[in-house]
Amino acid sequence: MEDNSRMNIENQEKTPGPQRKQRGFTLIELMIVVAIVAILASVAFPSYQASVKKSRRGDAQGALVAFAAAMERHFTERSTYEGAATGGANTGAPDIFASEAPLDGRDKFYDLTIEAASGATYTLRATPKNIQAGDGFLELLSTGARRWDENNDNAIGAGESDWK
Repeated sequence: MEDNSRMNIENQEKTPGPQRKQRGFTLIELMIVVAIVAILASVAFPSYQASVKKSRRGDAQGALVAFAAAMERHFTERSTYEGAATGGANTGAPDIFASEAPLDGRDKFYDLTIEAASGATYTLRATPKNIQAGDGFLELLSTGARRWDENNDNAIGAGESDWK
């Protein structure tokens, strides 16, 4: 009799009762989600970086336009574009305007310089630096021409005669 009661107890333990639902995720499901997120991030992050660079380039373009307005004020006062750089020089860091862009208090990503200045013409340049380096310089001429060294070869070539 003792053996029968023992069998009944063993059978009860082996007999499945009400099943509990599993909670959570399996390791494979979690790894699939991680892989999908990694693939999406590898596609999205470079696009995000390109967008941020383009935005910073826009800040530099705006700074160059404001710099050109300062050059025009300088011309109005002195009847020449010469002497607008630091120490009264014709080229280099400007004395009449900020030397970095963006103009607000954020991190600076461009150096602003006067590349050439004469009595009647000037060339202003925004050279990328820090994380923006490699984006190619921007230029604004007294004629209103806007140029961008898009391929970053330190020269304005065909197809680089406009800001984009």
